Amino acid sequence: MDKVLGIGNALVDIMTKLPDESILEKFLLKKGSMQLSDREFAEKINQATSKYEKSQSSGGSAANTIHGLANLGAATGYIGKVGSDEFGEFFSSDMRANNIEPILLKSKTNTGRAIALISPDSERTFATYLGAAVELNENDLNTEQFKGYQYLHIEGYLVLNHALMNKAAKLAKANNMKISIDMASYNVVEGNLEFFKKYVKEYVDIVFANEEESKAFTGKEPEDALNELAEYCEIAVVKIGKKGSLVKNNGKIYRIEPFKANSIDTTGAGDLYASGFLFGLVNNMPMEKCGSIGSLCASKVIEFIGSKMELKTWEHIKKNIY
Repeated sequence: MDKVLGIGNALVDIMTKLPDESILEKFLLKKGSMQLSDREFAEKINQATSKYEKSQSSGGSAANTIHGLANLGAATGYIGKVGSDEFGEFFSSDMRANNIEPILLKSKTNTGRAIALISPDSERTFATYLGAAVELNENDLNTEQFKGYQYLHIEGYLVLNHALMNKAAKLAKANNMKISIDMASYNVVEGNLEFFKKYVKEYVDIVFANEEESKAFTGKEPEDALNELAEYCEIAVVKIGKKGSLVKNNGKIYRIEPFKANSIDTTGAGDLYASGFLFGLVNNMPMEKCGSIGSLCASKVIEFIGSKMELKTWEHIKKNIY
């Protein structure tokens, strides 16, 4: 089985269940968006929501995908940067506990955290303090870190550092690796569209985007967006929520049906879809099967708060793969 290496913003997710959307209004947070914040702003939100139900897990988009792959049984590694603090130690320990090879660089800056505010309709809004995560740079990367892996999965949030993304892609290609990228967020795509288009065309083999992200990239609705994305890469995936997903490879479109789910929190749905899809790929499964595993993983994670699932849920997923 091929090994998958992830690279992204190493963040500790603090999941917060909101009784209503008044907190979003109070802090001028656009529902469904990801807003970068300084440490003080993140702390203010955390304090204002201190009475609400919360949970904590190691996160960041690529880390969530790698966690999912590891739970499915794939061999994985992860590159990120954390602080020398309790959050950084928590992140590293969580990786090892899940059989992920942690390639974690250390910083004097505090470990980043993502405060995920979950609305009653399950939509999530992020206020993210990147902290040490954003200090990961091209000089932290070397060819040794990439050896032994066949796939590199990159989160789109790294687009804030063009030099880092370019170095990662060049090292991956020098090691004959396939590159997948998750578009991350529609506002991130909108703000970096020219770079994204050039990057995907030059380096990326597999693109994951949801309906809003694919529209931000192409200006088109899902199926037309899929066709345009497929002109840039080998495999294009557009996720359309409750309607399932669309996959295009070698000129053929595959319509992937969704699985029924009792949605509690959509956090991690896209990340875990990528886990399932990539697991299918590294096991040389057909496109329909890759999409179906992705859809199954996404349907299960939204039944939990946060991006992590119970062991028995993973056992259920694995029983339904083969």
